[in-house]
Amino acid sequence: MGESDDDLKREIERLRAENVALKERGSKNLRLQVSAKGGVSLYGVRRFPVTFYLEEWEKILGMANEIRTFIGDNEGKLKRKDG
Repeated sequence: MGESDDDLKREIERLRAENVALKERGSKNLRLQVSAKGGVSLYGVRRFPVTFYLEEWEKILGMANEIRTFIGDNEGKLKRKDG
């Protein structure tokens, strides 16, 4: 192969940095759009948009602190989607 250990280490670090950059860029691709039926669609979280009507978003946003607390209380049971 002909690559030294230092070359391999540099390449691994470069790939790690590229991976971090790609993950960060992916999270910045979130966007909102008004749906054809007048709902608010959130794109970029899943394969298809998540769409709720105005009052549904207001209820969800009103529960922000409760959601954070619930997640904190149940963190050991919850899974993260990597990638």
